[in-house]
Amino acid sequence: MLVTRQPVLKRFWYPVMPLSYLSDRPQGFQLLGEKIVLWLDADGKPCAARDRCCHRSAALSLGSVNHGQITCPYHGWQFNSSGTCVKVPQLNDDTTIPKTYKIPTYLCTPRYGYAWVCLDNNPLKDIPHIAEADDPNFRLIQEFYEPWNCAGLRVMENELDLAHPTFVHTSTFGSEDHPIPDSLDIQDTDYGLHVQATLGVVNPEMQQKNLRMANRETTRTLDMDWFMPLTCKLRINYPNGLVHIIVNTPTPIDDSTSQIVQFCLRNDTEAETPITDVIAFDRQVTLEDKVILETTDYDVPLNLSKEEHMMTDKPGILIRRKMAALLKEQGEVEQVL
Repeated sequence: MLVTRQPVLKRFWYPVMPLSYLSDRPQGFQLLGEKIVLWLDADGKPCAARDRCCHRSAALSLGSVNHGQITCPYHGWQFNSSGTCVKVPQLNDDTTIPKTYKIPTYLCTPRYGYAWVCLDNNPLKDIPHIAEADDPNFRLIQEFYEPWNCAGLRVMENELDLAHPTFVHTSTFGSEDHPIPDSLDIQDTDYGLHVQATLGVVNPEMQQKNLRMANRETTRTLDMDWFMPLTCKLRINYPNGLVHIIVNTPTPIDDSTSQIVQFCLRNDTEAETPITDVIAFDRQVTLEDKVILETTDYDVPLNLSKEEHMMTDKPGILIRRKMAALLKEQGEVEQVL
């Protein structure tokens, strides 16, 4: 499946950029092959539009923001959050600006510290709801924002793949004694999938410090949610009551590249586990995944006969089936299963 060839994917929300990146100037991004520009309006709310001035097609992301209006770097035209041109320096009277002076804009809203964008005015789903983000007992930690050369679906399948830690995460938590999960239960949901599992792991010294646990071997109890199409929430429940939640979205830049947006939530404090320590361990885990995932084919086949499978692939198989059903429902593919 090539993401830029599936118009229905434009009807979902994606985290595009940390809000902190927009504090002093507009920023460009490419979402599903579409070049967009983001900025903050006069009220500090994020806005998104096509990164192309309607006058002479200059990139608006090279411009500036004046009183919440994005200003073209070429001739100084200014546009508001709805895309309407509100100032043309070459005209003496702003009331004479033709109504055709407009740029296409997109739905954009802040959530979890990011500007989320939907390229269609009629989203199929809401932004994934992460209940713990509203819970005062949890702190939200921004972790990673970087491009990976792989398909988002590969990342989603990897998040729910409990057979790879033994071989990929050899220095972080993978256990040779537990090549498959001890239990695996999968439930269909209206937003995607919910997976419950237990997995035997090992804890190196760094992780023992983060978890405030002295034992090297333990069992992870996992609650995992896949939100169509490209967000995964991994909730790890530890025996001592600590909860570590990872939320990961490989926002699709184009067919072969994904912007990895990851934050975590924990029910401990900075005094108990410094943010730097939390990020350092999760960073080690993600880099182990990155090495492998960037070698995989980015055209993920929804036709199951195109790749071989095993019993621990069931979550990934269901993801492919749900994506295939969505595309067929939209009339975007003729036969995928």
